[in-house]
Amino acid sequence: MYITDPKNEHLEDKNIQSSTTPQILKASDTNEHEETKETVLAKTEETKPQMEKKGSCPPQGTLNKAITNGAILFMIWCVTWSFSGPEVLPDGSLFGLLIIFYGAVIGGKLLEIIRIPSVPQLPPLLGMLLAGFTVRNVPFLSDHVYISNTMSSTLRNTALTIILVQAGLGLDPQALKHLKGVCLRLSMGPCLIEACSTAVVSHLLMNFPWQWGFLLGFVVGAVSPAVVVPSMLHLQEKGYGVEKGIPTLLIAASSLDDIVAITGFNTCLSIVFSSGGVLSNLLSAFRDVLVGVLVGIVLGMFTRYFPSRDQGKLAVKRAFLILSMCVSAVLGSHRIGLHAAGGLCTLVLSFVAGTSWSKEKIRVQKIIGTAWNIFQPLLFGLVGAEVSVTSLKSNAIGICVATLSLALLVRISFTFVLMSFAGFNFKEKIFIALSWMPKATVQINQAILLLLFLREKWTNRKVAKCKYTKKRQ
Repeated sequence: MYITDPKNEHLEDKNIQSSTTPQILKASDTNEHEETKETVLAKTEETKPQMEKKGSCPPQGTLNKAITNGAILFMIWCVTWSFSGPEVLPDGSLFGLLIIFYGAVIGGKLLEIIRIPSVPQLPPLLGMLLAGFTVRNVPFLSDHVYISNTMSSTLRNTALTIILVQAGLGLDPQALKHLKGVCLRLSMGPCLIEACSTAVVSHLLMNFPWQWGFLLGFVVGAVSPAVVVPSMLHLQEKGYGVEKGIPTLLIAASSLDDIVAITGFNTCLSIVFSSGGVLSNLLSAFRDVLVGVLVGIVLGMFTRYFPSRDQGKLAVKRAFLILSMCVSAVLGSHRIGLHAAGGLCTLVLSFVAGTSWSKEKIRVQKIIGTAWNIFQPLLFGLVGAEVSVTSLKSNAIGICVATLSLALLVRISFTFVLMSFAGFNFKEKIFIALSWMPKATVQINQAILLLLFLREKWTNRKVAKCKYTKKRQ
């Protein structure tokens, strides 16, 4: 029997391993080489269709997107024409609405594309305003574009309702509880100061009576939630100022600021047209606020529990309920004469409902945001279309600009002083003061309401004594 030495076996194993390792290395090298070949071939095969698509006949990319969007807009017009017929043709009310909507969408997109070096990106709403202004003041377009005041007012109020819903859902209860005193000061102080300063300046520069001066002051004194609320929500999503609750503060205060301005406007309107005493007007304003808060709490508690969490499509149902309730509250309050109740009801309703939705509130906010994307071009396009150059006089423009500038200067300074005792640093106080400047939607609504009121009630109402009143009409 042949017996091998263990040492020899060990040497033989080493020889076998050493002889096989080069083969394994060669095999691995060939496999890696084949894999790299396959990946290179795959990449070239992927890039070939892309190279072919660039030169292909059906356009791709931006051009394809532009053609698709144009086709969608055209089909919207076709569907509207099939339902309403001549209303979407020139001189029809729907035709004017579609022209303003299309122009506002295009204007907003153009400002998103245009980038000026060393200048921050311009907001799309500026392009929407300019589009509406162009439609109103270009002779050929203005001759064929007509929108009824009722339709325009309804659409603007609906858009404002969506903004207030976003504001209520975007409020942070903890930050609001911490800053409740600052919020009250910010919502009432600057508005009242600007109203008073506008009354004084208009009395001195334009010889307005004090009643009309304060009426103008409450028109000018409101801040535009259509500008403030979306901007603050955008900053809140990025985390700016969240630690100190600045977005929540500005969102809540801007909404309450509008309530104060609308209440003051209605009170001054009643005084100017002598429809009751000052005390009765103040009591009616307090009644509007009380009704708005109570109805908002009741409806908000209802939407907290209905629909229940075990139902399907919960976010869609909640968004539909809250939108329908708020739009009905705002438009209905205008019909029954409770002008300040609708906005406050919307704010309270959405805030109370959102406090119990926790993380599901984000889905509702996305649906509300989609509705805002549709109504935003309509809102700012209609606001821009209300400005007519032909109805303005050269001397009136200068006086109006001077009045607004002086009132804004007083407002900004007073806001900065108010924020000096709220724990904010210098930059934050400057930011809050400048954020309280925007004017747009509330001014348009109140000015048109006053104009319609003058046209309808001029002959059968006793207007406060005013020199050159007919001329000012």
